[in-house]
Amino acid sequence: MTSLDTYLAEMADTSRPLKTAKLTNLSQLSDEEREGFRSVWAAIDPERRLQIIQRISDVAEDNPEYDFSAVLIECIPDPDPRVRAAAIGALWEYEERDLIPILIDRLHSDEDADVRAAAALALGRFVLLGEFDGLRPRDLRGIEDVLAETINDAAETEEVRARALEALGARSEPWVRDLIADAYTSGEHRMQVSAVHAMGRSCDAYWLPDVIQQLQSDDAELRFEAATAAGMIGDEAAAPHLASLINDEDAEVQAVAIEALAEIGGSDARSALTRQLNNPDQRIREAAREAIASMELAGALDDADDDDP
Repeated sequence: MTSLDTYLAEMADTSRPLKTAKLTNLSQLSDEEREGFRSVWAAIDPERRLQIIQRISDVAEDNPEYDFSAVLIECIPDPDPRVRAAAIGALWEYEERDLIPILIDRLHSDEDADVRAAAALALGRFVLLGEFDGLRPRDLRGIEDVLAETINDAAETEEVRARALEALGARSEPWVRDLIADAYTSGEHRMQVSAVHAMGRSCDAYWLPDVIQQLQSDDAELRFEAATAAGMIGDEAAAPHLASLINDEDAEVQAVAIEALAEIGGSDARSALTRQLNNPDQRIREAAREAIASMELAGALDDADDDDP
């Protein structure tokens, strides 16, 4: 019995606590080791399987030197939809094209809406790759087709359609702009929220008037997405409107407005953040201080790039 076999037996034993540090045994599995993992995985208690995927995701986020992609791909066909969705979500950095048909299949045919939504959102990573010529045109067309089909599928849940729209947002094509506009004016709240999110992913100043309008929305979710979008678009015209959200009634909106100002930069953003260094709310003071430091670092890096021969 190999050391991996020993660990798999330990991992499957629910009478023993799951030790996060030992999950590194599942990094970079060979084809033979994947077979061993597959033979054990299905017999493990569903709650334990979900716990393992969640722990793996946490370890991978904090330790990029570990590669759990083989294990996570093995878990996508899991009988438990929670595990399937969690495995897809945990593959957020994986950009190899072998994942594309798996995600398309899940978006097309998985019986669980949460899994379909996770698959749609994960395809957005490949849309972004395609936008910068990092993907084969045939693969990109296949992704575009399935996402557009999903958005226009009246029988699909609103959440899955919304995630598909967010995924397509990074694609700078006129027909994608039309899809965003249709969702934005659809009267469906969830689709409008995702439309504003997609505006940000487009990084297109065309959407700036709509984004600025939603910065003043009565809806906190729309203000949050608009602030995020403003930061991604990066136009300094949004800075004064973001400044007014620093003391928003919603803490998440406050935080994202400060982050967006740091991303945009410029004198208006710096002034708005500097004024918060004396804010009576310690959380806002610290966030503003970190945002200013981030702006200074970005400026120093830009200066260094300019000095390169």
